[in-house]
Parts: sequence; C-alpha cells; structure tokens
Amino acid sequence: MIGPKAIIHLDRLKTNYDLVKKQVGNKPIMAVVKANGYGHGSIACAKALESHGCDYFSVFTIDEGIELRRAGIKSDILVFSRMDTARFAEAINDRLTLNISHVKDQSALISYFKIHGQCPKVHLKVDTGMTRLGIDIKDAADMIEQLNDNPGIDCEGIYSHFATADEGDLSYAYEQESKFNSVLENARNRGYTFKYVHFSNSGAALNMDQTNYNIVRVGMLLYGAFPSDEVPMDLSLQPVMEFRAPIVALRNVPSGTQVSYGGVYQSGSNTHIGVIQCGFADGFPRPWYESGYVSYRGSQFKIAGRICMDQFMVDFEDTIPTEGEEVLLIGENGKDCIRMETIAENIHLTPYVIATAIGGRTERIYQD
Repeated sequence: MIGPKAIIHLDRLKTNYDLVKKQVGNKPIMAVVKANGYGHGSIACAKALESHGCDYFSVFTIDEGIELRRAGIKSDILVFSRMDTARFAEAINDRLTLNISHVKDQSALISYFKIHGQCPKVHLKVDTGMTRLGIDIKDAADMIEQLNDNPGIDCEGIYSHFATADEGDLSYAYEQESKFNSVLENARNRGYTFKYVHFSNSGAALNMDQTNYNIVRVGMLLYGAFPSDEVPMDLSLQPVMEFRAPIVALRNVPSGTQVSYGGVYQSGSNTHIGVIQCGFADGFPRPWYESGYVSYRGSQFKIAGRICMDQFMVDFEDTIPTEGEEVLLIGENGKDCIRMETIAENIHLTPYVIATAIGGRTERIYQD
C-alpha cells in the first residue's frame, strides 16, 4: 500500500514491560490495551505481552474484551466502563471482570445472582477525586457490608484512579490516596479482603509508591512514551510505534513560492518540496506544522505549510530525496528519532491523544 505505515515493534513493547515491572518492584502488571492498544493494536500487543508473562489486561468496553477472547487471550480482563446490566451473560461466558462504579450496579449484581445463581467477577471502583466513574466514599461502608452479606458476589478487586499523579505537585494525589486507604481500612475492619488492590496509571508508576498495592495498572509507559514532562524520565523506554509515510512527488521551486493552504509557508530560497502521502485524516497532528519536521536519512526537514487531510509537504532544501522512500513522522528507527512526547509538548497535547489518533488509512505492520 502506498500510504502511511505504523511499524509496531513488539520486541520494544516487551522490553518496556520489563523496565516498568522492575520500576514497580516486580509487582504484577495489568497492561492497559484499551482504544486498540493506544493505537498500537490491542490484539497483537496483548498476545505479545501474554507470551512474555503478563496475565492481566484491561480494556474499556465489553466488546474490546470479547475481541481479545476471540483472538485467543486467556488472561484475566478487566472492563473499565460503567457496568451494562444487560450483558452479564456475555461477561460470564467470556470471563470478563466488570466494574462496580455505582450503588445501582451492585444491586443489579445481587439481583442477577439471586435469579441465576451466578454473576460476573467484579472490581469495586472508588471515586477518590477524579469525579468520573466510581462509588462515593460515603457509600463505601454500606456497599462493603452488602458484599459481606452476599458471598456469591465475587468482588475480587478494589481500585481508584489518580487525577494528578503525572504532575509535579502531588499534593492532590496524596489526598486521593488517603481517601482510598480509609476505604481499605474500613473493609479490613469488616473482615472483607480483596484479591487485587490497585491504584495507578503510568504517572503513578513513576511518581507514587506502589508498596501498598499488589498489581499495577500501566498503559502509556508500555508503548514507550512518558505521560507528561513532569514525571521522572529515567527509564530507557523505546517507542513501540514507528509512524512513517512515503514521498510521492518532488518539485524544485524558486524562492518565495507559497506552499499548502493559506500560503502561510513560503520558500526562503530555491528548494525541493516533497509531497508526503499522509494527512490529518490518518492521525498526523495538524498543529505540528507550525514548527514541526520529519526525519529522513538522519536529518530533519521542516514541514512546509499546513498539513492537509491526505498529504503534507516538506522543505528538503538542497537535499534531493528519492520518490517512494519514506520519512519518519513519529518514533525511532535507527538514524531517525522523533519522540511522541516532543510533538505533544510542542502542540500542547498529550502522547495519549497523538497515539490513539493514528488511524485512517494507516497500515499497521507488526515486527518482533
């Protein structure tokens, strides 16, 4: 296919997994593969990690979980989304662990168990300050008491989610942790124990002590990018995705030639303008044109003008590139390197937004 390619280096994924596991004291890792593995391909990434020893995954929807099961993934899978009470039978059939995030969810589980004599495994999610999904702290004691009274409900885990663990000021994160610990203490006092206790994300894995938890949820770090520029960057992470696209046309233009929509870019001298077959419809971030560049044969060349839906232009100056060869847009491939974090910081986005946007006509090629 003539167009953008995302080369997914599964060997780098495994290397990053080992680095993160060592970072958190060799605790088990729950690998987050939602949103198609942050744009990297959930099935291929989950298979690679499962073969490497990872035995717990998380997704956002039941359908994402079923997709992994159909692909042969045997490990546990936690579904993050609000519980869909109409799909309990599917969750049971495909061994998916659901998420109690409201008092009504738990009531629905209890009712289902009384009728059917079985129900899906669940984790109890506590809202400690994200103000997203999760039970209120004030409801935690009663809900744990209900779990005690209904031993048929297999609530094997409890967790929460940090709002600011990837920032320099961790005061709010410590407040969240204190609230979560109060719920854990309440459960202990009532004699209720959880198999899994987790409170993490990529930022927390770097910034927060994981001693009190027995499994660590990690997403972006596995794919080789740091979640923000406010976390320690001591890990030698390798970008798993190598996003590149071909040069499909080349022309020599004189000084002052306008390039792309609006003519916001003008050549400063006689130069070579190359057309790259990839655009914002394929996930290449349009705001990056203002100060962005591509990498070709170990050198960086400026993006010339606004990125179009299907293509964009590059000012190759005195270099005469070969039509059909590819330029590196994001990632690393030996001589060339453009980290996702660099682009994210420049255009005031996050690596999460950039990675999950890559799609359109992009062909994914998996290498190990």
